[in-house]
Amino acid sequence: MIAMQYSFVLPADYDMAIIDRRIRDRGPLLDGFPRLRFKAYLSARKQEASFASAENLYAPFYLWEEPQGIQDFLCSPGFAAVARDFGWPTVVTWIVWGAELGAPLADARFASRVVRPIAAYSDLAALREEAVAADLAAVREGAVAAVSGFDPARWAKVEFRLWREPPEAAEAQAYRVGHVSLPK
Repeated sequence: MIAMQYSFVLPADYDMAIIDRRIRDRGPLLDGFPRLRFKAYLSARKQEASFASAENLYAPFYLWEEPQGIQDFLCSPGFAAVARDFGWPTVVTWIVWGAELGAPLADARFASRVVRPIAAYSDLAALREEAVAADLAAVREGAVAAVSGFDPARWAKVEFRLWREPPEAAEAQAYRVGHVSLPK
């Protein structure tokens, strides 16, 4: 499996209702997309008092069964429309170490993502074991889903979680989930 995310930083005064509407109207178009385990349509708001982000963001997160899914999506009219509307994003991918999918993913209302550097010459097998154990623990503690992986080009690891309730992780980038596209 491969995880993927791109993110658009929007102006501080951007009307985030535009993103909410886009997610509501276009989110279901990826339901049943081949090789997609899930796509979480994510947004974050700078001006939100109780759940603030450093920036306004539109930042979908994907979990793919195999690389062909990413290729098909990035070559699709849907991605061309996103790039036309918001610009050509940097697409970050992670080789998945673990993916625990708990309660119905459609129940997710919030997400958190932490990206940390991997120190040179780290024991990658041990890091993978820790990440998989953390994924299992997160689902036992209430996460709807937990995905971990690493990017060997940037030597970074990711911990991504979907939640029903707002996450408490202070160092995480927190998001609202507007829709989750799933296999049919």
